[in-house]
Amino acid sequence: MTMTATKSWVGLAVLALPCLLVSLDAEVLYLATPQLTADLRPTSVQLLWIMDSYVFVVAGALIAMGVLGDRIGRRRLLLAGAGAFGAASLLAAFATTPGQLIAARVLMGLAGASLMPSTLALIRTMFPDPRARTVALGVWSASFSLGGIAAPLIGGVLLTHFWWGSVFVLAVPAVLLLLTLGPFLLPESRDRSATGFDIAGALQSLAAVLLFVYGVKQLAASGWHSVPFLTIAASAALAVLFVRRQRRIPQPLLDLTIFRNRRTTVALIVNALSFFVHYGSQIGVAQYLQLALGLSPLQAGLWTLPSVLAYLAASFLGPLLTRWIPAGYVIATGLAAIATGLAIMAMGGLTNVITGAIVFSIGLAPAYILTTDLVVSTAPPARAGMAAALAETGCELGGALGIAVLGSLMVAVYRHAAAPALTAFGLPPDATFGEAVATAHTLPSRAGELLLAEAVPAYTSAFTTMAIAGAILATAVAAAAAIALRPARRSPATPTPRSTTLAEQAGSEVLAAVAPAESAARPAMPA
Repeated sequence: MTMTATKSWVGLAVLALPCLLVSLDAEVLYLATPQLTADLRPTSVQLLWIMDSYVFVVAGALIAMGVLGDRIGRRRLLLAGAGAFGAASLLAAFATTPGQLIAARVLMGLAGASLMPSTLALIRTMFPDPRARTVALGVWSASFSLGGIAAPLIGGVLLTHFWWGSVFVLAVPAVLLLLTLGPFLLPESRDRSATGFDIAGALQSLAAVLLFVYGVKQLAASGWHSVPFLTIAASAALAVLFVRRQRRIPQPLLDLTIFRNRRTTVALIVNALSFFVHYGSQIGVAQYLQLALGLSPLQAGLWTLPSVLAYLAASFLGPLLTRWIPAGYVIATGLAAIATGLAIMAMGGLTNVITGAIVFSIGLAPAYILTTDLVVSTAPPARAGMAAALAETGCELGGALGIAVLGSLMVAVYRHAAAPALTAFGLPPDATFGEAVATAHTLPSRAGELLLAEAVPAYTSAFTTMAIAGAILATAVAAAAAIALRPARRSPATPTPRSTTLAEQAGSEVLAAVAPAESAARPAMPA
């Protein structure tokens, strides 16, 4: 291994730090919620914004931050964003009012949005070899799982011995290490031909994504009424205006020519739909384990660890398989595993749900890593940050839509089955499963048992319906991916070139046969 290669792999360990930060932050905040609520006493609306404002801002700012990294330098943006993330974390840790904490979470979201596109774009620069880059993306993805595994232990220890704000202070040492090592181990890269930044387009994209995510979350929480639809309609109108603007200006925020590559477009769709079923099913799994099976939050959390470990192992399995199997077929197989996992979950019971979650995670890891590799690798090097941000935005939007659609499906099936029993026990027909379980625990033992005897099977039926619907969707996407991402056939009369174009070299080995017209549509630009 050369000195340059060694430096790249050591630099990859540095790039894993922001990923750990993001996954740790998401997990430990849930653990700190009881103490935080007792200390700051937020209203229900304020608590919702404390939990969700970070996600909203990250989803909305990803594209703008990815393009900003292309303009000013990905390493520069990564280090600046990490420093801002650490400072905002300290503000959150020492917040004395709910408003201060919400403001700090918004700042953390803006800083966090700069981390993911920058890390992915730098991996593209640091690992020009397709095989090495795919392995590097496996390490990058696995770091999220490590954060998820470490969060309950680290968060539990901190909350046992310190105040709730200590979970935010946790980010500071990692930020300091990144700021110390990053300038020496990470290369700088940017689009040297770009001379401006589309501020108006950035604001349009931010508003469009924020309104969309807010609308689908309201749809999931409140059901089908006018506010979510008006919000989503406004998001769609802004998105149309954004696209029209990008077509007209000389240096657009979003390079629409990336969609001329059919493989890239399909990869973006597959990525989004994978997280559609992932996020949409995870809420159902959590409620099923705790409310239907009666597990405590700690027990339910421990039972999710096998699927996290499976995702961690599969993060390296996908890149390994591409040495012998075209990546498009590995992606399709991963989607088929997602469908199989959901089908197993649909059978119900603790064993089936946990087994299904493990199979699901084994399929999700290679599907996510290889589609992300495809999107980032086939974009022009100068627009790597934009491509990375587009992939991550697709995950966020797909996940939000999955929660709304699959969550609404579960609610509809549950209410249809449970409404007569709910009204018989004095509950409104639209009462949630959680409300039914809570009410059952307050009733005399016999009455509580009768209510649960109606509510639990109704929720189990809703959970089964959701899992089957997700399995059908994943199966359809797997079939489409197998067709659309299959290796292109070379004509026997066409000799194999001794060297490839930069766009072809950037692709994973399944994409080594990108059509000449597609390559011409994406001219290589100096990084």
